[in-house]
Amino acid sequence: MIELLYVAALIAAVAFAVLVIFLARTLMAVRRTMNNVADTLEGVEKQMEGITLETTALLNKTNKLAEDVGEKSQKLNTLVDGVKGIGDSVQDFNQSIRSVSRNLTSSAEKNGDSAAQAMKWGQVAINLYKKAKKEQGK
Repeated sequence: MIELLYVAALIAAVAFAVLVIFLARTLMAVRRTMNNVADTLEGVEKQMEGITLETTALLNKTNKLAEDVGEKSQKLNTLVDGVKGIGDSVQDFNQSIRSVSRNLTSSAEKNGDSAAQAMKWGQVAINLYKKAKKEQGK
């Protein structure tokens, strides 16, 4: 019976040794995997630092570009306001000319007879002047 106990203890010891060996191999594989993961994460971390720097530079350039666009937009607004002022001046000038034209037309319609009479007298005066000049020249 004692022999049976020794055999059982031996089987238990062998089983424990096999368990330790497989557990050690598994832990070694896990260690290699974890080292690979750590290396990969270091590479990712370095790449993220580069991406962060590039993103920061891009953000700064974008902000500068937005400021430049804002400034140019303000300058363009000033130019548009100036052109609008010129357009308003031209429109006012056109209205003034229309008003003068209406007044002249209205005045000519009201004084049509007297204008015709004045033109006749003007023509007579010109003819008399020409006649007087001819007589002086002789």
